[in-house]
Amino acid sequence: MRWPFLLPGLLVLAFAWLGPLPAMAGHSFAAHMTIHMAVVAVAAPLLAAAIAGTRFDPSPGRPILFGPLPASLVELIAVWAWHAPVLHEAARHSTPWFVLEQACFLLSGLLVWIACLGFAAKERTGRSLLGTLGLLFTSIHMTLLGALLAFAHRPLFGHGGDHGLADQQLGGIVMLLVGGASYLSGGLFLMARLFRTPAGWRGSAS
Repeated sequence: MRWPFLLPGLLVLAFAWLGPLPAMAGHSFAAHMTIHMAVVAVAAPLLAAAIAGTRFDPSPGRPILFGPLPASLVELIAVWAWHAPVLHEAARHSTPWFVLEQACFLLSGLLVWIACLGFAAKERTGRSLLGTLGLLFTSIHMTLLGALLAFAHRPLFGHGGDHGLADQQLGGIVMLLVGGASYLSGGLFLMARLFRTPAGWRGSAS
């Protein structure tokens, strides 16, 4: 395990779940979104960086399950489903539903980041390329959902009373800035790794 990544990831989860945000999330969509982004866009990549490429990495023997593109589709379904008003309201008002929601976010986030940062493929260049595509695809759907929330003309959820629209728009901005930046940065990191391994291109072409 890579402790410099593992410990910060666990601290982010502790802050997201045990700090003041869960209590605020009952009446603030922006607080709920901050928890979400802390889990999938900050804690998950840190934890994945601690695991990927080590003996604890589950991806080498499961290339189909941990394929970057299928993993990104799983996260797309999880993220968009839990932002449907019915499921979102259930997670806001019920502790068991909130726990289920957070578990889905963490597991789907870990799936994507481990799939994209891990080494399930035999050669590094192909993994970096697929990982780049997976993270860029995830950044696109995160950006789309964030824009939908940020630029909506009416509240989609029952948060915030008279300030519900402004609170929802703030939550959308949090998703745009944190989610988009995290996944885009990860994709650019993997893309940069491609240009640092020219031998990988030759090996994959042969």
